[in-house]
Amino acid sequence: MSRLATIARRSFLIGSVAILGGVAFGTYAYRKPWPNPLLGGEDAALTPYVLIDATGVTIIAPRAEMGQGVHTTLAALVAEEMDLPWDQVRVIHGPASKAYFNAAVLEEGVPFAPTDTGWMAESLRKAMQVPGKLLGLQITGGSSSTPDAYEKMRAAGAVARVALIGAAARRLGLDAAVLKTEGGAVVAPDGTRLSYIELATEAASVPLPDTPPLKPRAEWKLLGTSLPRPDMPGKITGAAQFTADLRLSGMLFGTVRCNPGLGAPMKSYDATAALAMPGVVQVVEVENGVAVLARSTWEAFSAANAITFDWAPAAYPADTAAMLAAVDAAFDADRLDSRSRDDGDVEAALTVGDIFEAQYSVPYLAHATMEPMCAAALLTDGHLQVWTGTQLPTQILKEGAALTGLPVEAIEVHTMLMGGGFGRRAEMDVARQAITVAKAVEGTPVLLTWSREEDTTHDVYRPMAKARLRARVEAGKVAAFDLHLAAPSVIASQVGRLGYSVPGPDSSIVQGAWEQPYDFTNHRVTGYRVPAGVPVGSWRAVGASQNGFFHESAVDELAHLAGVDPLEFRLAHISHEPSRKVLEAVGRMSHWGAAPIEGRARGLAFSLSFGVPVAEVIEIEQTTVGIRLIAAFAAVDVGTALDPGIIEAQVQGGMVFGLSAAIMGEISFAQGRAQQSNFTDYDALRLPQCPPISVTILENGDRIRGIGEPGLPPAAPALANAIFALTGQRIRDLPLNKSIAFA
Repeated sequence: MSRLATIARRSFLIGSVAILGGVAFGTYAYRKPWPNPLLGGEDAALTPYVLIDATGVTIIAPRAEMGQGVHTTLAALVAEEMDLPWDQVRVIHGPASKAYFNAAVLEEGVPFAPTDTGWMAESLRKAMQVPGKLLGLQITGGSSSTPDAYEKMRAAGAVARVALIGAAARRLGLDAAVLKTEGGAVVAPDGTRLSYIELATEAASVPLPDTPPLKPRAEWKLLGTSLPRPDMPGKITGAAQFTADLRLSGMLFGTVRCNPGLGAPMKSYDATAALAMPGVVQVVEVENGVAVLARSTWEAFSAANAITFDWAPAAYPADTAAMLAAVDAAFDADRLDSRSRDDGDVEAALTVGDIFEAQYSVPYLAHATMEPMCAAALLTDGHLQVWTGTQLPTQILKEGAALTGLPVEAIEVHTMLMGGGFGRRAEMDVARQAITVAKAVEGTPVLLTWSREEDTTHDVYRPMAKARLRARVEAGKVAAFDLHLAAPSVIASQVGRLGYSVPGPDSSIVQGAWEQPYDFTNHRVTGYRVPAGVPVGSWRAVGASQNGFFHESAVDELAHLAGVDPLEFRLAHISHEPSRKVLEAVGRMSHWGAAPIEGRARGLAFSLSFGVPVAEVIEIEQTTVGIRLIAAFAAVDVGTALDPGIIEAQVQGGMVFGLSAAIMGEISFAQGRAQQSNFTDYDALRLPQCPPISVTILENGDRIRGIGEPGLPPAAPALANAIFALTGQRIRDLPLNKSIAFA
């Protein structure tokens, strides 16, 4: 059912108001909306997404653009309903405001599988709108941006269209029903055209309907097509401004050095040599370390290397071996976190026949965004401004208020373009550091930029995790599947750093495993919480990133044990139609049934994550210098495909991200410190190593879904399964290059 249809008639208020020399249009869904961030008044009754002024129409996107194309898709939702030509569209990131809350991001934590469309599951998903609004988190993540915006931003465009038609009807003395919109104007039957710009002010007083009519899909002109991305020209030419490009009058430039024992304090430091270096202005203490301020970033980097420190040791185990031992220990019953799936009688089913057992593991992983962490801040005259690429701008308001004592109304967050996020830019560390330094040099703007080494060694990592499987096959089918998963809690770690707590189990420990649409008669998935240690956080696809590898490696092993083709084996156990169709599609794309050329092999994997079923095939060949990836195929089902070009790019990016981690990704520890520090020892696939990736997009799902993350989970198991098909070597521990050579 449409979210719009669930909103009470008079509680869906729509309006328009003169603003900044123009008119803003928007919608809200509750009787007491958050204040309009553009107006700043307590009586504001709008959540604006559209601004029309003398220069044209600006669409306000409430989500962060970090390369995933979200500004294009969100702007198209509004422009479609306004009949606004794409070349007239301008899009900016909205201000930090609870008015732009994201409720869809909470749906991933609902304890019902995405394939469950029963009334209880659907009711609970809809109920997430309430805590979503109350929390007011303006967050970009969880592949939630498009699902959250799909109806509310179309409605904002429809509001503007209705208001503009109403204004034209008044001016022309005509019935609104005889008017139409096209090309950014209202058109009368005699051909008279009134542009949106000239109608905007009059539209402010037009009475609006409770629920604006939305275009049926058959009338879409922009949505469903691959649109030129507004952010691309600037990125290609170098004109786009990222945080590190920011220059303000009198700005100082800085960097940080913090305890490499993550979370541990700094005992003392000696900055005498650093302060004597050219260009160095000041050294400021920040949490667990110091910031060096200078006249240039390079001078700050150089000076930071001249500081000597006495660091306190970290509280977690000192090395990787001890950390792995802690994960193993978590499988004990007292660390039980959840049992999200328990179908049939697994214990009874495992008391007969031959039992298959296997163990899998993955290491810690860094985000390694192309743009290192950076943020700028200026505190002056009781007003704080922060410039940074962030996935959670409303949290910076909270952090700024806590650090400065200012009310949030005196804090302004400028969300910049960012060179990758993957969950890392939902963290507050660099913003807190920038605000702390701005307090120390009040009245002077500061720009903090982390070195690549600081960035890699002070991440909030994807967790180290393990899986243990006990299973049995009988007559070509799975008779019992008992999967046990152990990992530290991403939610407790990440949400705790934000000052919140979430009681109960951590869904990320079993995410991408328990909800898979396999119809195993006796099927159990159990999660175990590893005690907190190294800080962990959301990494692209979160728990599904490791559990996709565990689950699909296990399914492939069982297919081999049963003597059944891996594709047929999966189809024999899945009745969910969208999932079956992506499997069938990837089989056709990759010519699965045809024997590969000698020296080559294919591997298959499937995963349903963030509600999106994805099937992938990787084809490899053996060369004299190692395994080479020669082709990759993916079939995905997003329910409704708004921009095929962006969807294809996101699936390709997710596969490359996942394959890079599978082949070479690892953060190891010694003496409490991360051992990898730069792309020399934490690398990613280079262009010559990447296979061509073909993507097929299906639309059989029951609702619109996001695609930023679902392309990743099947990549690692598809490659591992291909290696087994080619070499007979079953690799159960990542990264793969520890066990096999790659070209």
